[in-house]
Amino acid sequence: MGIDLKTFKRWKKRIEDLRFGPKTEPANKLTPEERKEVLIIATSKDYMDLPPSQIVPMLADKGRYIASESTFYKILREEKLLEHRGKSKKPSHNRPCPLVATMPNQIYSWDITYLKSPIIGMFFYLYMFMDIYSRKIVGYEIHEAESMEHSAKLIDKICKLEGIKKEQLTLHADNGGAMKGATMLATLQKLGVVPSFSRPRVSNDNPYSESLFKTLKYCPEFPSRPFKNIEEARAWVEQFVYWYNNIHLHSGIKFVTPNDRHEGKDKEILERRKIVYKTAKLTNPNRWSREIRNWEKNEEVFLNYLQKKNDLDIKIAS
Repeated sequence: MGIDLKTFKRWKKRIEDLRFGPKTEPANKLTPEERKEVLIIATSKDYMDLPPSQIVPMLADKGRYIASESTFYKILREEKLLEHRGKSKKPSHNRPCPLVATMPNQIYSWDITYLKSPIIGMFFYLYMFMDIYSRKIVGYEIHEAESMEHSAKLIDKICKLEGIKKEQLTLHADNGGAMKGATMLATLQKLGVVPSFSRPRVSNDNPYSESLFKTLKYCPEFPSRPFKNIEEARAWVEQFVYWYNNIHLHSGIKFVTPNDRHEGKDKEILERRKIVYKTAKLTNPNRWSREIRNWEKNEEVFLNYLQKKNDLDIKIAS
């Protein structure tokens, strides 16, 4: 039988189930109607492509609370509706870097990515700058070549549009020629922008731009075929930037849009969500064993994460 002799003798003495556990259903369990409502919402046309981490805040913004994010996940998992989708692998999280932003226009991250053209081996080059505090895409351009002259002109235009003053901004990038070229460095010095660079051969030192490009290239609307020409590439990226800045609820900034965060509107949005949750708790207090979900604004954004809480190498962006 594959069991120990002592085990067999113990079972022979007492056959009944001796396990202890709850004999009644929990008082805060969802009713069948509420469970059905969760499934209807999660599979509806408006929410079927979104995870519960997006659905719950969107419902809260409409003044509705049905169940917590974890309950949504639990129900979908039980119904086998929760699977990793898309062409990408599951995300991994990486290490720290000694910079922190406490408001918009303190730390920008930027990089260049390739967009396929009709000719094999030739690409369009997407230059994209983002504010790591608000996650807003503050500027982008697409060119047919990778050049420090293009990047220098773009950062100069961004600084003028955002009203960047000297010694206000730190610009983080990889170690490519367009990032560390003489023209680019001279432009940064003229603008009073402090340059910051990743370690050689370590892409994880620039996580915000890498994550942004992954969002861009793995979103459902990204073309499966090469762009016909540079005009088509520019038109598609323009639509993506509008969606990302104005519609996308970003998980890194408590599920508000980058534009709302950049303009300081996120505090009011998060306060309204807290009111919705507090009302839901007062309506059904037996469903809440702890405090409501934390909708407090994240006041600090690190590039990347801290290795130690008392890390003395952290530099507060001025």
